[in-house]
Amino acid sequence: MQTSSDRHEYPAHWEADVVLRDGGTARVRPITVDDAERLVSFYEQVSDESKYYRFFAPYPRLSAKDVHRFTHHDFVDRVGLAATIGGEFIATVRYDRIGKNGLPASGPADEAEVAFLVQDAHQGRGVASALLEHIAAVARERGIRRFAAEVLPANTKMIKVFTDAGYTQKRSFEDGVVRLELDLEPTDRSLAVQYAREQRAEARSVQRLLAPGSVAVVGAGRTPGGVGRGLLGNIRDAGFTGRLYAVNRALPDGRKELDGVPAYRSVRDIDGPVDLAVVAVPAEHVPEAVTECGEHGVQGLVVISAGYAESGPEGRERQRALVRLARAYGMRIIGPNAFGIINNSPEVRLNASLAPEPPRPGRIGLFAQSGAIGIALLSRLHRRGGGVTGVTGVSTFVSSGNRADVSGNDVLQYWYDDPDTDVVLMYLESIGNPRKFTRLARRTAAAKPLVVVQGAGSGPQGHAVRATRLPHATVSALLRQAGVIRVDTITELVDTGLLLARQPLPPGPRVAILGNSESLGVLTYDACLSEGLRPAPPLDLTTAATPEDFRAALSRALADDTCDAVVVTAIPAIGEESAGDAALAEALRSAAERAPSKPVLVVHVELGGLAEALSAAMSTAPRARAATADATAPDARPERVPVAEPAEGTRLIPAYPAAERAVRALAEAVKYAQWRRESADPGKVPEYEDIDEKGAARLIGGLLSRGQGLTLGTEETCELLGRYGIRVRRALPAPTPEEAVAAARALGYPVALKATAPHLRHRADLGGVRLDLADEEQLRRAYAELAGLFGTPEELRPVVQGMAPRGVDTVVRAVIDPAAGAVLSFGLAGAASQLLGDMAHRLIPVTDREATSLVRSIRTAPLLFGWRGSAPVDTPALEELLLRVSRLVDDHPEVVAVTLEPVVVATEGLSVLGASVRLAPPPARDDLGPRTLPAY
Repeated sequence: MQTSSDRHEYPAHWEADVVLRDGGTARVRPITVDDAERLVSFYEQVSDESKYYRFFAPYPRLSAKDVHRFTHHDFVDRVGLAATIGGEFIATVRYDRIGKNGLPASGPADEAEVAFLVQDAHQGRGVASALLEHIAAVARERGIRRFAAEVLPANTKMIKVFTDAGYTQKRSFEDGVVRLELDLEPTDRSLAVQYAREQRAEARSVQRLLAPGSVAVVGAGRTPGGVGRGLLGNIRDAGFTGRLYAVNRALPDGRKELDGVPAYRSVRDIDGPVDLAVVAVPAEHVPEAVTECGEHGVQGLVVISAGYAESGPEGRERQRALVRLARAYGMRIIGPNAFGIINNSPEVRLNASLAPEPPRPGRIGLFAQSGAIGIALLSRLHRRGGGVTGVTGVSTFVSSGNRADVSGNDVLQYWYDDPDTDVVLMYLESIGNPRKFTRLARRTAAAKPLVVVQGAGSGPQGHAVRATRLPHATVSALLRQAGVIRVDTITELVDTGLLLARQPLPPGPRVAILGNSESLGVLTYDACLSEGLRPAPPLDLTTAATPEDFRAALSRALADDTCDAVVVTAIPAIGEESAGDAALAEALRSAAERAPSKPVLVVHVELGGLAEALSAAMSTAPRARAATADATAPDARPERVPVAEPAEGTRLIPAYPAAERAVRALAEAVKYAQWRRESADPGKVPEYEDIDEKGAARLIGGLLSRGQGLTLGTEETCELLGRYGIRVRRALPAPTPEEAVAAARALGYPVALKATAPHLRHRADLGGVRLDLADEEQLRRAYAELAGLFGTPEELRPVVQGMAPRGVDTVVRAVIDPAAGAVLSFGLAGAASQLLGDMAHRLIPVTDREATSLVRSIRTAPLLFGWRGSAPVDTPALEELLLRVSRLVDDHPEVVAVTLEPVVVATEGLSVLGASVRLAPPPARDDLGPRTLPAY
């Protein structure tokens, strides 16, 4: 046995679940002495060719010495990892630390030999690439900086694993062997490779769930009614194009069908593959069902069953066990407690959800954690009247329930390059991994609109994920920075999504308004002003306007170069000669099609007919089936009339029942279009010649040697900030009047006297600051006044500081959040930021363009630019300060918090009057490590 004397403690934190290239999952873990039999069994299933590539010679079996060597590790100089499915090895990787002479060594030697072996049946699944990421992370943790690998030239697959990884590498050929050396420090290219592989794997894992070739409903009841039987009927009635099976362990002998669907007592009894299992059995029977699915080779699960994390601590443990069991078999889970999934693709037609009537096919991808919200969203998109016109339908829908495994991040990976989805709508009760979601959102938003309603809930129940400490409003601001269209309600979610699904992005904020109601036009005009748009005066066509009048007016507005979008307002016409709704709809569509680059919206009042006409789709109302034998069955359903979805590219015009809803949707589209234009040129992170990065690193290292975390003193703060060209105006302590006078003489009059006690710091409104003290007499008088008001000098902690030029007081903050990453914040000091929360935020590193937008993003920004005749302040100097703080935190993640307050920005230059810095070991960067699924 391996004893504690020849190894370190088992590194449980190296265990991880990973998604492979084909969408399946595997478990990565360290190899231990208990794995001898697994290793021998694994090796027996490897082909002779693969063994030859590994050992450069015929090697039919492992000797006892080999088994001992490959299972006994010290987890420092000798490490082995295995990828497992169902508890059995499918691949292994190991490294051995070597010295400069190529012989086994210990630290401080920083090079290691690495070798892989992948079972032939699992080659091509990306297993070796995933293992390389994990063994590289382990090696870096153990002080190894380079890998060396010797590979036979014919082993092209393994050579490709190394060369495609993106690490800096050297390659040589000697004695018939290719020698590769990899520098393990992550590079921009290695991270790009890792993210691309992550996207392909996670997208594929969701695709396997949404587009299965065969589905089994586990828990389909023997009699009509019940969740399982309802799911079976929904899948059947939607016209699923694959094979469908019903599973019920209590199925009577001799019964082979349920509702015309082949029925079995167990998934094991099904003759043929099952890609997806929809599980709707009581929670206590789910483990048995999952085990049967895993043994049969099912690829994924949708677990409708409840009784998990939503039910309390016992349920959370049950949920963790469910995920561990499913992942052991390489399966991914949607749920538990899920509402289900829908795929309206003609090649799939899957309604594995509790919605009896799926939404019309269309171009919107829809995600909801909550089943109740999912029902509401599907209802709104399905409904034809009484609200926004259902001008388009859904491509795919996912309700994740407890989000134990598959999350919004995974589905976002799928929708990113899904050709059937043009717009993504998401209802998120929480964001479990804000850093990753922001990264994925930025990439997706650059290709297609992403509209999000974000709840203020906690992380997913049962997940071992870091929780963000950032306020809800800050997270929302960071999402907007990433291009996310953040709305507050599901009504706004649908309103905005329907506009973006079939209308072009507006080229600017200028809006033309026309219609047959003066009052409705005025309401629309006021709504545009409230949303920051630039409306032209409304054009009143009068109530006598004909469809031709609308067409001509809309054509003129769209042809006007000063117009970026048009809102048409319409009320019912009166009289027998009034035009029909269809004629008006056709007139509007005809005009809109001639200007394909500008969006058109309609605000209608009680015009159900016009809303229907604009949607250009047939009814989805049910109609009775023809009389057949099956129609008499107790659970017979009305047949859904096929929807006549408009031809691809048809210009559909959304109609809204209220002006403010239409305008709000348009305003979100305008902001998103502006983000798209600006993101094409995000700017750059500037270099400053006076930044002393190495000197700052030495200073930080020395300071951190004192302890794990500390708030720097005044001198240390000034020294560190000074390394980055940030000068803090000197403040001298004044514990007595005499020392205050001495400090003033050293600094030069005029001076300021400030109380720095915590309850008085940055609170000029409390009277703890005296400014423009021109001489000793005024200083002594001010000192006495403060002591009389607030107590002894020990309570006041007074300081003397030289006067700064007058200007606008601002505050700059930076913080490293364990979940979201490094965030830079800016606002005006005092009530604006503290009481009103008027702060703007950007993720670090900040570019020059982002610094410019950050300064202008706060509501009180006009005070910086000459509001009401005041002198504009030096915003370029302010932007440079923001960029320097960003560089400091980005270069040195040990700087976990920086506050500069107040920063007085004058007409020329600025003065940093107060500063604090906190150092600590930085939180681990999940995005820089190997790909993993959330831990359970």
